[in-house]
Amino acid sequence: MKIFSIIASVILLAAIGATAETTNTLSKAEIEGRELAQQLCNARPSENITNSAVLKIRDAKKHWQEIPVRFQIAMVDAEPSSWEACYETTGTNHVQLTISRAANRPNRYRLLTNGEPAGLRGSETDVPFAGSDFWIGDFGLEFFSWPGQKILKKEFHDNCASIVLESKNPHPSTNGYSRVVSRIEEESGGVMEAKTYDTTGRLLKDFYVKSLKKVNGHWQVELVIMDNVQTGSRTRLEFDLKK
Repeated sequence: MKIFSIIASVILLAAIGATAETTNTLSKAEIEGRELAQQLCNARPSENITNSAVLKIRDAKKHWQEIPVRFQIAMVDAEPSSWEACYETTGTNHVQLTISRAANRPNRYRLLTNGEPAGLRGSETDVPFAGSDFWIGDFGLEFFSWPGQKILKKEFHDNCASIVLESKNPHPSTNGYSRVVSRIEEESGGVMEAKTYDTTGRLLKDFYVKSLKKVNGHWQVELVIMDNVQTGSRTRLEFDLKK
């Protein structure tokens, strides 16, 4: 199933961070968790992708707004195994997010808001993209770069073999994630669901793939949802698979 290339258009893979801790002090589940995170971080889309989508945002008062988004995945020839993703709103308030990724190095974020550029790193990515429930760091899957990775279990979910991976942040920001539990489809490597927790251990957000559609013989993501369970807000990211 060609899920990864579309999932990668939504949320990108960060490079796993180095740590002084040796595998001798880790359990088998932690060693395998780090290996899986490293594998996901080193994954690369097989082709360039250009598409359009709509962010449908519902706030805590049940008011909705729609923001058109254009996104593009492109290989970068200047650096081996590198690629770049660009997310750009096409509405009144112009926001352009570019994430540059390469194996074995952290993601690089460039944000342009109404003509004002900014480079972001670390906890600076714990901010909403275009007022949605998706944080900028969510698009980079920054939790795969944390040193704490552990496989909790393997299971069949919706008739698909899946791995449940726990990622722990040793130094979360005040409003950031301390822990993320993600469900990864074994065959495609696609993140099908991720639950995030705040610094007190309370569930904060729930991301999940809601709808898949077969296009030209390949399964592709049509709809993903991000729920903020603490504020009651929700963002739907709907892709135009006809383009």
